[in-house]
Amino acid sequence: MVSGQILDDSRAPLEGASVVIGGVEHRTDAEGRFTVEGHPPDALLLVKRPGFARVTVPPTRAALEVVLKPQMIKAAYLTYFGIGHKEIRGRVLELAARTELNAVVIDVKGDRGWIVYRTEVPEALAVGAQGPATLKEFDGLMADLKARGIYTIARIVTFKDNILANRRPDLAIIDTRTGKPWIDNEKLAWVDPFREEVWKYNVAIAREAAAKGFDEIQFDYVRFPTDGKLGAAKYSAPNNKVTRLPAIAGFLGLARRELGPLGVYVAADVFGYTAFNENDTDIGQRIEELAPHLDYFCPMVYPSGYHVGIPGFRNPVQHPYEIVRESVRLIRQRAANQKVRVRPWLQDFKDYAFDRRIFGVTEIRAQIKGADDAGAVGWMLWNPRNDYTAGALRQKEASGTK
Repeated sequence: MVSGQILDDSRAPLEGASVVIGGVEHRTDAEGRFTVEGHPPDALLLVKRPGFARVTVPPTRAALEVVLKPQMIKAAYLTYFGIGHKEIRGRVLELAARTELNAVVIDVKGDRGWIVYRTEVPEALAVGAQGPATLKEFDGLMADLKARGIYTIARIVTFKDNILANRRPDLAIIDTRTGKPWIDNEKLAWVDPFREEVWKYNVAIAREAAAKGFDEIQFDYVRFPTDGKLGAAKYSAPNNKVTRLPAIAGFLGLARRELGPLGVYVAADVFGYTAFNENDTDIGQRIEELAPHLDYFCPMVYPSGYHVGIPGFRNPVQHPYEIVRESVRLIRQRAANQKVRVRPWLQDFKDYAFDRRIFGVTEIRAQIKGADDAGAVGWMLWNPRNDYTAGALRQKEASGTK
């Protein structure tokens, strides 16, 4: 038997912390205490809670006391092709070496459904998900990232999957006009969020990513589509406000149950407007239903994405601080009774919806301050070319980041 208590660095007990041993996840009680019996005698304990750095401790006969330290993740995104491009990857890693950046988000399964490393998931191999930019030395790359102290996040694009939809039309959203897989405005096909076989496919890929050493699994496009001829889209179940939420929450619930015992954190990207909408935003995303299944909410709070602004701020690109602050604040407020934390995606790319302004140092710093002031546990920068604004980031010496 192993027992103990999990505390934060102020020595306050941490309720709901995860204690993983022997492939089983246990939770601490209101006093931060846990007791585990029947585990392998030499098995290590992995202790984690969203917002804190994971620790691994050996079991002992005496009661354990584990203190978790807060962890602020500040990440840059590397695309499916960007991670394999030596110059692009090197540029981001060099930025992480000298600034407050301490993490990367890597496309493990990108927007087209391709997997970035040599996968051994049978279903992925069967549909041809091994993409054209497969990294043969991926394990060495991961070892290098760990040696640099970089926190690694595996982005898995979930229901937007051109490969799986076209190779397995039985799992796809079908276009009633053609009988073929339905496509969005980017001419990419989607799989059916109601299909549990699709859930299991993505969880299998996520489990493999966890085995590769990723610290966190982040599901993107974990929703129903928003653009294209939506009226022509046919699903395996009625698509309405009653059915969408259980589908998305059901998938994330399965993912959390499967991935939690592997020691990784589980995150989901959500639309920024989910902070403000009481409905499911017509895509199956509502904070209250998703919160119990997640360690991190990752709202995409790009000001350019708020096409009608937010209450009090009708031109979002003129108010990047307020957009981010209010979005993060409301999500935290709505998920306050859960252990989930909020880490938003920030805009590091030119506006495309309003006045085409460049998002530079001033706008990015305003977003970072908005996230900080609202209580986010870090942030992530998005740029589709992986070209980040170095001047917006604090230098390591100034930031105190190690």
